[in-house]
Amino acid sequence: MSSDDGKARREKAWAAGSYPRPANEGRSRNMRANRRTDTKPEVALRRALHALGYRYRKDFRLDLPGGVRVRPDIVFTARKVAVFVDGCFWHVCPEHGREPTSNEWYWTPKLRRNVERDRAADAALQAAGWRVVRLWEHEELASAVDAVVKAVSSGSEHTCDAN
Repeated sequence: MSSDDGKARREKAWAAGSYPRPANEGRSRNMRANRRTDTKPEVALRRALHALGYRYRKDFRLDLPGGVRVRPDIVFTARKVAVFVDGCFWHVCPEHGREPTSNEWYWTPKLRRNVERDRAADAALQAAGWRVVRLWEHEELASAVDAVVKAVSSGSEHTCDAN
């Protein structure tokens, strides 16, 4: 998709009131730069796990019973471990998340849906026999690696839910 196509699509959505017009072009550029995958904390965790000899899939779609689709950040398919590295803003971290101060009508329900989707994904994964590890982006790398290694090494049902 060309940048002109994206701009036209955004203009149409703004006109329809689907989402708020950004305060300025800089804010708009900043929000467009947010990544769905390969965030800095996620890449750091993957590198550390790889250096320890762990092999995994990244951003691997899991089709679960009931038509539920989930895309964990890191997936250990043989061990059935799904790892999520959640951003503090997008997943409403109790420590660093904050209430939006502008366009609350848009952001508050959106962030609430993110949290609800996280809980539904966790439940679907656990019902399908997966272990779920949820980490916050601000967690220390060493403790994040330990949590993942423990879940992968564990033969029993183990959920390390930091959220």
